[in-house]
Amino acid sequence: MNKDRKAYKTISEVTKEIPVNTHTLRFWEKEFKQIKPTLLSGKRRYYTEKDIDILRIIYELLKKQGYTIAGVKKLLNKSSLKLDAEFNLGIKRENFQSSLKFKAEKIKVILKKIREFKNG
Repeated sequence: MNKDRKAYKTISEVTKEIPVNTHTLRFWEKEFKQIKPTLLSGKRRYYTEKDIDILRIIYELLKKQGYTIAGVKKLLNKSSLKLDAEFNLGIKRENFQSSLKFKAEKIKVILKKIREFKNG
């Protein structure tokens, strides 16, 4: 049975989409104010698609790009600029993964230029 995309997802359903354990998700909730799951009966967590999108971004930056938690916080706290605008691409559900890959490559190019500049 597939859930409607607008339906809330439990923490275990989220860990199937984002390859981290439930302890990590709970830790990220404490570290990143942008993640706000709804707590219902029995203190069970329910995540919206927006929460899951933010978790994907955090996962990508921490686990694949090598950012520190402080670095990711700085990026996410620029929310007044919108993270998507920062990378000059909108994130749409249909092309989320390819969008992240493109952004990651763009970041790699920028980092390479910075390293070359530093090394003279």
